[in-house]
Amino acid sequence: MAARALQRPSAGRRLAAVFALASLAAAVILLLIGSALNVGAVIVAFACLLICATAGWYAVSRRGVVRVIAIAVAVAAVAGLGVGLSFADINGWMAALVVVLAALSVLAARYALERTRRHLRAETAHLRVAPAAHPVLLMNPKSGGGKVERFHLEQECRDRGIEPVVLQPGGDLLELAEDAVARGADVIGMAGGDGSQALVASVAARHDIPHVCVPAGTRNHFALDLGLDRNDVVGALDGFTDAIERRIDLAAVNGRTFVNNASLGLYAEVVQSPGYRDAKVKTAAAILPDLLGPDATQLDLRYAGPDGQAHPTAQLILVSNDPYQLDHPGGRGTRARIDAGVLGIVAVTVEGADEARRFAALEATGQVRRFSGWVEWTAPRFEVSSAAPVRVGVDGEALTMDPPVVFRSRPGALRVRLPRHRLRLPPAARTVHVLSSSTIAELAGVAAGRAG
Repeated sequence: MAARALQRPSAGRRLAAVFALASLAAAVILLLIGSALNVGAVIVAFACLLICATAGWYAVSRRGVVRVIAIAVAVAAVAGLGVGLSFADINGWMAALVVVLAALSVLAARYALERTRRHLRAETAHLRVAPAAHPVLLMNPKSGGGKVERFHLEQECRDRGIEPVVLQPGGDLLELAEDAVARGADVIGMAGGDGSQALVASVAARHDIPHVCVPAGTRNHFALDLGLDRNDVVGALDGFTDAIERRIDLAAVNGRTFVNNASLGLYAEVVQSPGYRDAKVKTAAAILPDLLGPDATQLDLRYAGPDGQAHPTAQLILVSNDPYQLDHPGGRGTRARIDAGVLGIVAVTVEGADEARRFAALEATGQVRRFSGWVEWTAPRFEVSSAAPVRVGVDGEALTMDPPVVFRSRPGALRVRLPRHRLRLPPAARTVHVLSSSTIAELAGVAAGRAG
């Protein structure tokens, strides 16, 4: 979003901040009272949760009899967790009141911190641009299970004066994009998944022409973080006509552009194994013991942390085009912005069942950043060394790269056009974590009337 001058919050925002803090405090007090009245059952439930996490670690990191026993223990722990929660006998009206207070706190906080659609419209009003003179949309007909055909995108383009270009089997997407620019395209778009978006975006950035993202892939994380409705495939075509334009960042790994993230370690090793696409669970169960078990060979992923200290390995390294909110890792993260001009870097080291248990408990409560083996920072450049080629997952695509694997941020490299009337706040921007210390401090600042 465009930068704006610091100004004191309005009276309405200050009142909303006070209400958000008061509602949160009331919800926490009621929750503590409910727990104190049922302390025994709460302890049983928490113990079962820890047992389940530990057994789960052994289930994924061992084979044979140990794995069978671990699965049985995990099932029993889940049953015990259910029993503990049932005996807690939490008062219905109290639980409902806690939920209502928490919801009111979040809604008030969103208004106080200006994370509503009305504020989005106000901030982007001056970014409106004229319709494209020679718009071109490239399409991957296989993306998203055939969304191009399902939504009749070729005909929709023709109806709007947009030139459709369909990727044929064996075709080269980069060549098609370069050819479109050579023929005079002043705005170029892509209907496909995030890997395809990155390829076409790299061409748009090279020629400094705007890019339009049409979410015709399977997950469309890039579209989500841009503020697009991933279910409104046809509506995204308004990016060629009634649109706003922003500059956002791109990132590159060994020269290859990516729009979301690249992963090294466990995930990259598993997804590149033969048979993964046909039998994901079976393949993961067969490989994870070799990566996590007591006889596992340490991954050769050497890097320097935020303090410059050298690290010999990590179970997982995630490098993203601007930082993600990863309170719950596993593909559920989103970004509040894609114009900060830095890489988001996360390295996770989990050693043994005890650490796995702590990691699972913190992840379940959305506090995974407190895990001792979790290191997170930002930097414009990041490098991973290894004695052998490194497997890397780049925007969901499995690749192998020669070391060193060098990541770089490309601040403001891409001009992106977004449909003006269909734009929404990205989830990370509209989500308010009212229990985080940073959000509470921000709300307190607004309540006190400090400029920001």
